Amino acid sequence: MDRAGIVHENFLRRVAAGDLPPGAPPSGPLGATDAVALFRAGCLSRALDRTSRAMQKAGQGFYTIGSSGHEGVAAVAHALRPTDMAFLHYRDAAFQIARAGQVPGQSITWDMLLSFACSAEDPISGGRHKVLGSRALMIPPQTSTIASHLPKAVGAAYAIGAARRARPEHAVLPDDAIIYCSFGDASANHSTAQGAFNTAQWTAYQSVPLPILFCCEDNGIGISVRTPRGWIEAAFKHRPGLRYFAADGLDIHDTYRAASEAAAYVRRHRKPAFLHLRTVRLYGHAGADVATSYLPRAEVEADEANDPLLHSVRLLAEAGALDPAQALAIYTDTCARVERVAAEAVTRPRLRSAADVMASLIPPPRPCTPTNGPAPEARAAVFGSDLKAMAEPQHMARLITWALTDLMLEHPEIALMGEDVGRKGGVYGVTQKLQARFGAARVIDTLLDEQSILGLAIGMAHNGFVPIPEIQFLAYLHNAEDQLRGEAATLPFFSNGQFANPMVIRIAGLGYQKGFGGHFHNDNALAVLRDIPGVIVAVPSTGADAAMMLRECVRLARAENRVVVFVEPIALYPMRDLLAEGDGGWMTRYPAPDRRVALGEVGQHGEGRDLALVSFGNGHYLCRKAQARLGEGGIDARVVDLRWLAPLPMEGLRAALDGVRRVLFVDETRRSGGVAEALMAWAAETLAVPFARLSAEDSFIATGPAYAATLPSADGIEAAARALMERDT
Repeated sequence: MDRAGIVHENFLRRVAAGDLPPGAPPSGPLGATDAVALFRAGCLSRALDRTSRAMQKAGQGFYTIGSSGHEGVAAVAHALRPTDMAFLHYRDAAFQIARAGQVPGQSITWDMLLSFACSAEDPISGGRHKVLGSRALMIPPQTSTIASHLPKAVGAAYAIGAARRARPEHAVLPDDAIIYCSFGDASANHSTAQGAFNTAQWTAYQSVPLPILFCCEDNGIGISVRTPRGWIEAAFKHRPGLRYFAADGLDIHDTYRAASEAAAYVRRHRKPAFLHLRTVRLYGHAGADVATSYLPRAEVEADEANDPLLHSVRLLAEAGALDPAQALAIYTDTCARVERVAAEAVTRPRLRSAADVMASLIPPPRPCTPTNGPAPEARAAVFGSDLKAMAEPQHMARLITWALTDLMLEHPEIALMGEDVGRKGGVYGVTQKLQARFGAARVIDTLLDEQSILGLAIGMAHNGFVPIPEIQFLAYLHNAEDQLRGEAATLPFFSNGQFANPMVIRIAGLGYQKGFGGHFHNDNALAVLRDIPGVIVAVPSTGADAAMMLRECVRLARAENRVVVFVEPIALYPMRDLLAEGDGGWMTRYPAPDRRVALGEVGQHGEGRDLALVSFGNGHYLCRKAQARLGEGGIDARVVDLRWLAPLPMEGLRAALDGVRRVLFVDETRRSGGVAEALMAWAAETLAVPFARLSAEDSFIATGPAYAATLPSADGIEAAARALMERDT
């Protein structure tokens, strides 16, 4: 018999014999009726665990990670409101069950079994994963097991206070709500979690409202590695700005008392708190994991003897709420009912095709109140003398600043955040004047932590904001890329489109900066962004395009719930000239606020039929230089600017290449994993004319005189184009 069976048989035998574990008597504010309801929630959680394991053995369930030993979190749910958004630990089935009891009309047993069976009718993920979550219960699904949900929980808490100042159209959280975020003792050690705690403390230290209740469910082990005894208390009890509460998670009365006190503190003071619950882990970590393979059997059996359901039976009896025979009947009836419902759940249809699986990658659009653009009076008041400057050509950085200003005037739900974006106006001055124009609540200077920046954005998007976070340099994204891949992009997928976190991430990046930074400030790798399903990646090359594409990116986020990454080529921020010093050939005028470049729309310069130079960003600038030189030699070329790198604009590209005799793809990203790899594959499948590519070397970028040695150059493009022209058709 496996450990689940042993725990089950022990419960039946010990309750029938009155052999219940000792403990403190029931005390605190939990009433008898509510205590029985919490016991029922614990029994259902336990029955679901046992049944899911049986389903997996029978080939009708596909993933198990149980909640047994953590049933006490039902009392935490009872201490909160169902409108308090909850980012849950994967062992928190009892929390979701107890919360379902607070919201009428929930079919929690059926819903959770559909999830275990990976049925397409599963109401949260549509059969894509076994996850906890519910739109009706305000529980976004979490698939993380290493605390990557903590930064966005902090962001959601910040969003509550921000919405009090200016409530977004799509806000969902009440002004007096709090955020609940739970995790295990092992996850508390992860750098992502530590960053979230630090951000919460850093924010609260400055008296900025941050109503979040962290809950550490401390069962003393992470998979097979023990947590040192007393570590969580020692590490969290005396942190500045983080109020510590503790309870015995095996005791529903004590848990409810501590959770109620912690929730009341957070709700009243709008400050973060840390609830430390002692629990046990029954059965092992997940799936086929066998705890006795790495723990002494005596230790495993000691935890099993401390079964929280056995403690609940004792507490209910001592409180006069329920005698052991009645408790045993509830348990056995619940187990039988779950088995009956499971037999029906496994017959329900499952996802079969790629189209079925991918249907939720792109979230559904949301209705937005139409806007008529920023009001002329408001523009005049905010822009001042900049309005006159708009009549003259300007460099890219200034046009992005103006585009952000117009967008923030038009959409009050937009908030910017990042390192140095406020008072300083960004490292390159792109966000200059914006904090003065819109205030520190909308242009937020964050602490230096990219995970927290993206987490803030994801959390604010949960409450109706349209965040525009800035990552200072592309290489710094790697400190936090899981916030995009593991959190932002997967949320619509695993919630079947019911939850989304729309945003536009601005990243200063790519190469060609002269004499500055080396590989950390000149990073030409975009593969990690293009590899994330559902994420849109945009790269402008001119100032006018940057303004118009940024407007489209905000529209995609605001109206279509999309996650968009807007990569701004640093070297082109100040670029003025194209062919000769002082010609001003790369500066453009600011386009009217209603003009956009639509997703998938490519740019084209020239109508040449001999050759098409296809590129983006800095490559587009260099191709324009090469185009002029080629023209002097009798080669009539056109330059095609991709603009959109994920998804690649294949239809627009096909039209832009109509009638050309040869195609050269110029790619400033690396040869391996670069954009040109996809373009070359597409060309091999599509084009009937010769084609070639010129890419950056598979190398990091150096500083000093060799800053562009590994990157395409105008000379290199010209030479590659001439070589292609000499090839036989």
